[in-house]
Amino acid sequence: MTTNDLLRGLRYALKLNGEAIAELCALGGHEIKPIEVLKLLKKEEETGFMACDEAVMRAFLDGLIVSRRGAQEPKPGAPTAPDAALNNNLILRKLRIALELNDEGMLAVLAKAGVQLSKSELSAMFRAKGHRNYKPCGDQVLRNFIRGLALGGGNT
Repeated sequence: MTTNDLLRGLRYALKLNGEAIAELCALGGHEIKPIEVLKLLKKEEETGFMACDEAVMRAFLDGLIVSRRGAQEPKPGAPTAPDAALNNNLILRKLRIALELNDEGMLAVLAKAGVQLSKSELSAMFRAKGHRNYKPCGDQVLRNFIRGLALGGGNT
């Protein structure tokens, strides 16, 4: 799933416009103009299409968390975690945090899109990559999660 597809899907599911997306990116630490956001939302074959890079998507997701949950103050003496590569598992985790969903909420959103997962299958997607029960989140699971949000699942 490309970051442009992801941004388009989340825009639709969360009912956001270009200005709202630009504001969320700013909250996440990346300045972008609303007109540039509109270029990110275009399809590849459309004139004016601009590829959405990982920094913009990370800023959007982080801004979504900050807007819905508030900024988190770093704890004194706590080491800063390096930014891990943005993958489907991390995207799903950030959406879970932003939307304040527990396991049941996540499973309900997926069920709206017709996907049935067990709690253990879902929790495996939130494990550390080296963990023996880690499971990568496929594009189809992420796509269906966003579709479930658009169909009215979650706290949008």
